[in-house]
Amino acid sequence: MTDPTVSVCGHLCNDYIIGVAEYPAVGTSCHVIDRQNYYGGGAANIAVGIAKLGGSAELIAAVGRDYLGSPYERHLRGMGVVTSLFHTAEKNCSTAFIVNNAAGDQITYFEWGAGELFETAEAPVLSCVHMAAGNANFNVRIATQAEFATFDPGQDVRCYDASHLRVLFANIDILICNNFESAIICEKLDWTEEDLLAAVPAAIITKGKDGSVLHQNGGSVVIPACPMPLVDPTGAGDAYRAGFFTAYRRGYALPVCCRIGAVTSSFAIEKAGPQTNLADWEQMSERYAEHFGTLKKNE
Repeated sequence: MTDPTVSVCGHLCNDYIIGVAEYPAVGTSCHVIDRQNYYGGGAANIAVGIAKLGGSAELIAAVGRDYLGSPYERHLRGMGVVTSLFHTAEKNCSTAFIVNNAAGDQITYFEWGAGELFETAEAPVLSCVHMAAGNANFNVRIATQAEFATFDPGQDVRCYDASHLRVLFANIDILICNNFESAIICEKLDWTEEDLLAAVPAAIITKGKDGSVLHQNGGSVVIPACPMPLVDPTGAGDAYRAGFFTAYRRGYALPVCCRIGAVTSSFAIEKAGPQTNLADWEQMSERYAEHFGTLKKNE
């Protein structure tokens, strides 16, 4: 893989982030403390994060009638993200309504919108691809043709059935998901966690404020989180993936890539919005040194 570009497949969407003190009971209401609109979508967040770090990213996504000429289009172009987009004039871009409470919990309501195009879209043949949250059938088609593929079901994990997951696990090189998603995958496949970890060359299980664990070659490495004041958790996992993939394509060892992911994730939570406070490589390196010591390719 001589081309350093990471192709990222999945959602581009408009994020509406809503703050409440606590979630209301069914049949009741609560006061909205804050509401903001941000650039979002897991795949778009990762691609922008890679570009911010100085990496090369291609975004493969579906967009609607509200995209062409929009600030989001100009934003991606300004960040240097190459786009390969499926367009529809019938629907809007995918939209996420994300509700955070004061305890740091999060609930998301997601409108697929233009994302429905993935169901019938032709899958490109890619050298290095990360399949973020998105359409299960499209991701299966991507995985079976890719030279190197990584997979993250994200909050769409419940859209995958056992047949999708078996094909994906037969074709991916790295699994990245959180501990809740890994449990759902195991339930769908009737697997234990040991079965899951044995099915892929490497797996990264993220655990929010408790960090992440890299599983490889029968062993595991615990990656602590970088504790920073939490303003908004939205996009923290995407920033982790952006850091990981940028480092991976630059030849860093997997444990170092995960630590870099932990560092880039810590920037994202400091401000509201998934793309608002992404780190560049110099900023990442400085914070890495504070938490993990001098940045080296192999350690």
